[in-house]
Amino acid sequence: MHSGERPHLCQDCGKSFVSLSQLRIHQRIHTGEKPYHCSYCGKSFNQASPLQVHQRIHTGEKPYHCSQCGKCFCQSSALIQHQHIHSEEKLCCLECGKSFNSPSHLRVHQHLHTGKKPHHCVHCGKSFTCLSNLQSHQRLHTGEKVYGCVQCPKSFTRLSNLKSHQRVYTGEKPYRCTQCEKSFTHPSNLRVHQRLHTGDKPYGCGKCKKHFRSSSDLTKHQRTHR
Repeated sequence: MHSGERPHLCQDCGKSFVSLSQLRIHQRIHTGEKPYHCSYCGKSFNQASPLQVHQRIHTGEKPYHCSQCGKCFCQSSALIQHQHIHSEEKLCCLECGKSFNSPSHLRVHQHLHTGKKPHHCVHCGKSFTCLSNLQSHQRLHTGEKVYGCVQCPKSFTRLSNLKSHQRVYTGEKPYRCTQCEKSFTHPSNLRVHQRLHTGDKPYGCGKCKKHFRSSSDLTKHQRTHR
């Protein structure tokens, strides 16, 4: 076949391809066919390669390593973006002088100054400065839980929630009280604990004016008024 020749034509949009297999993959955009299914969460894809990348969310596999610092990533694009950190070249925000390693990070940052929120939720209309925040938000509407725990069948809508859950298995307690050095798996538990030292009781009962350190303590107390 001569170089540049694209004999396989899509009847839906007119786009042409070098091989028949490329055309068939492309046509799934029009048909909506997604024959590749994730065995962990059931999410479907129109190609095998996006499925492989997606499954790394569940397995924790990070095959792309930074030669400068050893940090690992599940996608090659994430590694390339990370490697800008090690480059001396910095992109500077003209508004505040903050510097960034990639044009995309600078663009997202500049939305803070302009107030621009170009990413809109189709379910509720809420807007976001960056696409990743929109994608995370939309899972509240769809109920999709793409972050699966490899230790148990539990899955989560946010990566931060998965990391917090996994501390049940690892025993990691990264949130430490500066008053007594007691450690916690989640920042909210640390905040409640610190009220022992400060005496702060922000949750007040509307019936007897008694106050509590946590919302769960208030809920428990309110049952006594029933």
